[in-house]
Amino acid sequence: MSLNPRLVKESFALLEPDSPRASAYFYGRLFAEHPDLRALFPPAMDVQRNRLFHALTTVVWSLDSPDALTTYLSGLGRDHRKFGVSEAHYAAVGAALLATLRKFLGDRWTPEIEESWAAAYRIAAEVMHGAAVADALMAPPWWIGEVVGHERRGIDLAVVTVRPAQPLPYEAGQHVTLQVARWPRMWRQYSIANAPRADGRVSFHVRAVSGGWVSSALVRDTEVGHSVLLGPAMGAMTLARDSDRDLLCVAGGTGLAPLKALVEQVAADGGRRRVHLVVGARRGDDLYDLPDLLRLAAEQPWLRVVPVVADDTSYEGLHGRVSDVLEEIGDFTDREAYVSGPPEMVAETVGRLSALGLPPERVHHDALHLEGRVACPHLSGYIGAGPLLTPP
Repeated sequence: MSLNPRLVKESFALLEPDSPRASAYFYGRLFAEHPDLRALFPPAMDVQRNRLFHALTTVVWSLDSPDALTTYLSGLGRDHRKFGVSEAHYAAVGAALLATLRKFLGDRWTPEIEESWAAAYRIAAEVMHGAAVADALMAPPWWIGEVVGHERRGIDLAVVTVRPAQPLPYEAGQHVTLQVARWPRMWRQYSIANAPRADGRVSFHVRAVSGGWVSSALVRDTEVGHSVLLGPAMGAMTLARDSDRDLLCVAGGTGLAPLKALVEQVAADGGRRRVHLVVGARRGDDLYDLPDLLRLAAEQPWLRVVPVVADDTSYEGLHGRVSDVLEEIGDFTDREAYVSGPPEMVAETVGRLSALGLPPERVHHDALHLEGRVACPHLSGYIGAGPLLTPP
């Protein structure tokens, strides 16, 4: 069975305009043929359908990058352990996926396309399952954590600190999925806002979003002493170990979380790199972590913190979007850049860095560029509702 990435990409592009209906059909068919699988998913499936298509997009457009694809799928396979996904589930999902593609592509579906999709799915399933089996020998499927700190930084924002019951391995810049007791099977992704600590505690910057069940619970209803569940660490926006370049970190909103972790990691490594941390917000009041960042900068001569405000004319400092002020701040063409924030901000900043001469291989972010579109998974807590049970 041979894989032709071009055929997979071209056929997937045909499916994209009908993605909402295709995702609904996929899950409808899967649950009709395997009703026992429905219990693995949350009651509301709207977020789950979006997540499915996002994950499929990631895989399809990574088929020509085997290393990146393997890293992504391995992380997802390990993460799926918390849902109780077994090897048998992959066959059921594969059949539902091919049936969905066959239905929505109609007479554009060919034996060659089916062969390529079947091969792509087989590769993805093998990588995910293999990673899950290997991980089961070393780590639990999830970690129980106790909330040991809950600090409100605004009406809709809190810094939540959790102490896992057993060591949770991760690198600065990674994210985990998190579940609160109020909403079983509702997992949401949040970046860890600190480098690994001796006491094992992890902090999260959480903004309550409209309709966000988990984010609202974390901000408004969570107290010290409550318990949460944590999934395994994922994400590749970590410090490049083969580089000693100075860093440019550009954050928007709660996208600050993983970048603050990177700054802490530089400090833990001895502060051998200079770091410019550019923090963007709409208003001065939205710079929720600025006092702590300025304190850190005062202690570390290698760190410069640059706040930028877009919509508050009364703010005394730089004004504009972070992507527009980079040239005013300095020349960063010799640096390693890390970008984190809302999708539009990430896209604009990455594009601006490219225009300023920074090579793309030195620009790191947890976003995926797809024909001018950017999907940014780690920030929002919108993603992570239930198992994909399909190549994500």
